[in-house]
Amino acid sequence: MITVENISKSYGAQTLFENVSFRVNPRERVGLVGRNGHGKTTLFRLITGEEHPDDGKITWPKSYRVGYLQQHLEFSCASAIEEAASALPAGEQGNVWEAEKILTGLGFSRGQMEGPPSLLSGGYQMRLSLARVLVAGPDMLLLDEPNNYLDITSIRWLQRFLREWRGELMLITHDRGFMDSVVTHTVGIHRRKARKVEGSTDKLYAQIAQEEEVYEQTRVNDERRRKEIELFVSRFRAKARLANMVQSRVKMLAKMEKRDRLAEVKNLEFSFVYRHSHSKYLMNADGLTFSWPGSERPLIRDFSLSVRSRDRICVIGKNGKGKTTLLKLLAGVLDPSKGSVMLQQNTAPGYYEQSNVQSLSPTATVVDEIVMSQASVDRQQARSIAGAMMFEGDDALKKIEVLSGGEKSRVILGKLLVTPLNLLLLDEPTNH
Repeated sequence: MITVENISKSYGAQTLFENVSFRVNPRERVGLVGRNGHGKTTLFRLITGEEHPDDGKITWPKSYRVGYLQQHLEFSCASAIEEAASALPAGEQGNVWEAEKILTGLGFSRGQMEGPPSLLSGGYQMRLSLARVLVAGPDMLLLDEPNNYLDITSIRWLQRFLREWRGELMLITHDRGFMDSVVTHTVGIHRRKARKVEGSTDKLYAQIAQEEEVYEQTRVNDERRRKEIELFVSRFRAKARLANMVQSRVKMLAKMEKRDRLAEVKNLEFSFVYRHSHSKYLMNADGLTFSWPGSERPLIRDFSLSVRSRDRICVIGKNGKGKTTLLKLLAGVLDPSKGSVMLQQNTAPGYYEQSNVQSLSPTATVVDEIVMSQASVDRQQARSIAGAMMFEGDDALKKIEVLSGGEKSRVILGKLLVTPLNLLLLDEPTNH
């Protein structure tokens, strides 16, 4: 059980939340929702102690253990089995079989267990990170976007696992269907406050919408009433026989609460810049074969594909079967062992990679990154693109190092928007 009491957190002039309070009771599975950059991951870091609130406190029972699955994956051991076993509690370091059992349940083969984590696909790296958390046997799970990079089979396994979890759980995910299938309660961070409801995200957002509709109607009525009173005072202030009535209304005005208009909540709106193409075909892949160094079997063998104008092509398959590798080959990020990829002369490809946030410079600003992505773009154009990505005003001058995972993904997307394109290669574009 964790109790959050009146916590506030700001970074410079940006306030994420203020006077936030809620409790996670025994056996509750709580979904945490809110827009990118509104403090969901920061709240997890406050709970784990990685960061500290400006005000308020977070308390939990003595010897209570929290397991935290982060968005960013980092590994230090030579093999997956060693990485998972490294999380075993003190005194149980020899029980490697515990780690092996969980990895097997998560679908790891013997070869994947014994191989280095760096060679695993994004989905299996996420599973390895999850295994590391589970091996530690925490009282509470904090899961930040756990279904990113997972295939359908993995997501269904994770759903079943979380429904059966006997401890407490807090979950961040933008997949509301996944969240609603798992949680018992929902906490929403909205307008720097937090509220908790029993039930799904639909119930929370319906309640917020209803409350804001009532607030706005009350504000309009109060404003109309205030103007009527002010008009009465102005018209009859000089009339001695109405002095008592005027004074009464002046006191009434002083007591009336001034309600501010709710700030408009911005939505993400953008469009890609299209470069016109007269070609019937944009790309031809012929006989692509690819193997990772040290691998005995090719991951991709003798693959051919023609991409025609207006094609919409979906790449599906289990984790580790080569979806991301195929897109990297088509985008020219990787060189095939055999075969070739040919682009027509006027083809302008743009590649959005699921792990490309690592390429952003931590000390650069949002505008800097957009300017650096295209030589012909000036800072004013970059500010416009940043605004379309919901980095308005001074937010466009934020450094990459202070952005959330979702905000960094929007920067990557913004870098694509400054260049006229006619072929998009998108790897997990809806994550975050």
